[in-house]
Amino acid sequence: MRQRDSAGNRAALEPASIIARPIGRGHDDQSDAMDRRSATPMMRYDRPAMGLAFCLSGLAGFVDALGFLSLGGFFVSFMTGNTTRLGIELAGRHAGGIALAALIVVLFILGVVSGSLAGHVGRRQRKAAVLAFVTLVLIVAAGLDTLGLGTAAAGMLALAMGAENAVFQRDGEVTIGLTYMTGTLVKMGQRLAGALLGGPKLAFLRHLALWLGLLSGAVIGAVAHSRIGLDAIWLAAGAAGFFAIIAFFMPDPS
Repeated sequence: MRQRDSAGNRAALEPASIIARPIGRGHDDQSDAMDRRSATPMMRYDRPAMGLAFCLSGLAGFVDALGFLSLGGFFVSFMTGNTTRLGIELAGRHAGGIALAALIVVLFILGVVSGSLAGHVGRRQRKAAVLAFVTLVLIVAAGLDTLGLGTAAAGMLALAMGAENAVFQRDGEVTIGLTYMTGTLVKMGQRLAGALLGGPKLAFLRHLALWLGLLSGAVIGAVAHSRIGLDAIWLAAGAAGFFAIIAFFMPDPS
């Protein structure tokens, strides 16, 4: 009987011993878990890489502003907006709008495919290879505009913007979206919520920087379009080429 009581007491005490952990240790575990959750792929990049990402978001905003103003309200980097626009055109049975919206989406997807392949060919210099391809496409777009083919030039802008999203990629997945900000703003909100719950206080700043980069580029692009029209594509091509050179001399863990 005494042995059974002893065993029973031990069994009864074991759950309590598991539950009754030190408060400080539980808090540390919670903080560690929160830190791990906050370590998004973007958080693993160093400052030079994030600086490049900021500049490329600015380039995307610049190019998107040119495309939007030249195409009368269609985007060349924001496919969510174009999908909504496609739905509106379908509802209104506007054949021209349907064709244009669908074509831009297709060209953007082809750009993503092409950029990913360029990065694969570039291997250890994948960022530079992708940006070299983006530069080439922007030069083609500028040339088409010079020939008076403005709509075709805008289509090439969509191809270039799709390719740009392959710059930051790991294991076949995009780690930093450069031409679209909805997901970035969602993550920024999540980081702010995490900060309020005791997580990293400044983790949201990287996402904010990307959004500000796109916004700044869009402002500059709109001003450039008002002055020189689609000739501003040459400026975008020059910037992309410059960023490709910078990427070539950067460490590229991707």
